[in-house]
Amino acid sequence: MGRLARLYLFTYNAVQAGGWTVALIKLLTNVSATKSIDGAYDAAGQLICLLQLFSVMEVLHGAIGIVPNKVLPALMQWGGRTHFVAAIVCQIPEVQKLPAVFVTFAAWSLSEVIRYPQYALNTVGHCPGWLTWLRYSAFVVLYPIGAMFGEVLTMYHALPYIKEKHLYGNLFDKLPFSYYSFVMALLACYPFLWATLYMYMFKQRKSKLGRRGERKHRSGPKRRVE
Repeated sequence: MGRLARLYLFTYNAVQAGGWTVALIKLLTNVSATKSIDGAYDAAGQLICLLQLFSVMEVLHGAIGIVPNKVLPALMQWGGRTHFVAAIVCQIPEVQKLPAVFVTFAAWSLSEVIRYPQYALNTVGHCPGWLTWLRYSAFVVLYPIGAMFGEVLTMYHALPYIKEKHLYGNLFDKLPFSYYSFVMALLACYPFLWATLYMYMFKQRKSKLGRRGERKHRSGPKRRVE
C-alpha cells in the first residue's frame, strides 16, 4: 500500500472514530441528564445517520482494492444499517423514542469507537495488541444485541406506522409489492442474513487473532539444543 493510500485510510478512520465518539458521548450525556433512554434519536440520531451514510466508503475501499475486505459482507452490513437508520428511524418519528433505538445506537457506537481506532492505528503500524483483541472480540456481544434487540424490534414496531403512512408509496406503487411487505420479508430473512455476517466476523476473528497467536508462538524463546 502506498503512502498516500495509508494517509487517506488513516484520516478516514480517524474521522469516523471521532464522529462515533461524539455520538456515544451525546447518547450517554442525554441519558445522564434526562434519566431516560427515550431521547437517543434527538441526541445523536442525525449524526449517526450521517456517519453511517459516509461509511459507504468502506464498500468502495474493498471494491477498488485498497483494503483486503470482501465487498459483499461490507455491502450487506452497510445496506442493512443504512436502511434501518435512514429509511425507517429518520422517517418515522413515532419509533424514534423506542428503547430499541437506544439499544441499537449504543451497540453501534460502542462497536465503532473500538473498530475505527483499531483500523486507523493498524494503518500506520502502531496498533496495540489489546485493541486488536477488543476489535475482534467485542462484536461477540455487541452485534447480537444491536441487531436482534435493537434493529429487529425497531422495525417490528415500525410496521403499523409504515402501513398507516403508506411509506414510500410513490416508489413501491410501481412494484408488485408494498414497502410494508418488503419490511415484513426483510424481518423474516433478518436472522439468516445476520447469522451469515456473524459467522463471517467469527472467521475474521480466527484469522486475525489466530495469526497473532501463531506469530507470538514462533517468536518466543527457543529451547537450547545441547
